[in-house]
Amino acid sequence: MNQKVSHALRLGVTLLILVLLVIFATKVNWHNIWASIRTASRTMLLAAALVNLLSIVVKAVRWWVFLRPIGATSFPLALRATFAGAGLNNVLVANGGEAARVVFVSRSAHITSAKVVATLALERLFELVGYVVLLSLAATFLDLPQSVDRVRPFAIVALVAMGALLIWLLRRPDVVEAVAGPKPATWQGRLKRYGTRFIGTIATVSSGPRFIAALLLSVLAWGLQVATYQMTARAAHFPITTVATIAALLLVNLGFLFRLTPGNVGVFQTAYAAAAVAFGLDQNQAIAVAFLIQAQQILPVTALGVALAPEFIFKVQKRRKDDPVGEMPSESRHEAKR
Repeated sequence: MNQKVSHALRLGVTLLILVLLVIFATKVNWHNIWASIRTASRTMLLAAALVNLLSIVVKAVRWWVFLRPIGATSFPLALRATFAGAGLNNVLVANGGEAARVVFVSRSAHITSAKVVATLALERLFELVGYVVLLSLAATFLDLPQSVDRVRPFAIVALVAMGALLIWLLRRPDVVEAVAGPKPATWQGRLKRYGTRFIGTIATVSSGPRFIAALLLSVLAWGLQVATYQMTARAAHFPITTVATIAALLLVNLGFLFRLTPGNVGVFQTAYAAAAVAFGLDQNQAIAVAFLIQAQQILPVTALGVALAPEFIFKVQKRRKDDPVGEMPSESRHEAKR
């Protein structure tokens, strides 16, 4: 697709989303929303914020499971990069913080970016696997609104497809990575070498124990998110059930791979309110709870991201002139361990 056409389409979709959000904002009672926010329990909100931070720590552990085999054995590094990426995701669209995580680890651990991208791809895959597992279980065993219940067949198909993909990754033959040599003269050659390293790393770090650990950590991370949502609702005296909270979590994260606004602000409130209304709950109270949830997800996480990795968030580092595809020196010291 032509770059100008692609840019125009993205701009058009963004403007459409903004128009819909403005229309939505004119139909809610902001006075009642603010009253619900002011009367929320500060102690319960603080506890919910800590649970949310714990879920990010769990995600950092999940990434570390895949980083260790490529030589990035420092958990503090994985933790700092995860919080820095999450903080940037709160102020950028399209999950721009994920690319930042790769650059941060690649430069700090002196590992080729292709290998780091491969580990992040697996970490993101298990984020999706955890979501699909939660969606499948909820659609099968919980009494959900019809709008959510309709996705049951798709959730089951997606779960089977995910399982098949993971089995294929475990059983596929190892890819022999090319020995480091002179930098290819053409961009096609550099891209080919980058792709070889990426695929080779995927094959190397894919193992049954790592996949099991990542799956368990994904389930734990999503469970902590359910707890965060539910505790925040309780803090705002919002009578939402756990089933309704799970439905709201699934709905607001339906497009978690693509953030349409910085931090998904506006889109998040609309989706959460729609899920709550489907359970017969008050829309204005739901919007207030959604704002409180996002305040916990954005403010402490962004502050911690800045505190843990200030040199990365505020300082733009120049790429090496001889490293157009993000390759780092001394890669032989960090060859993947079987």
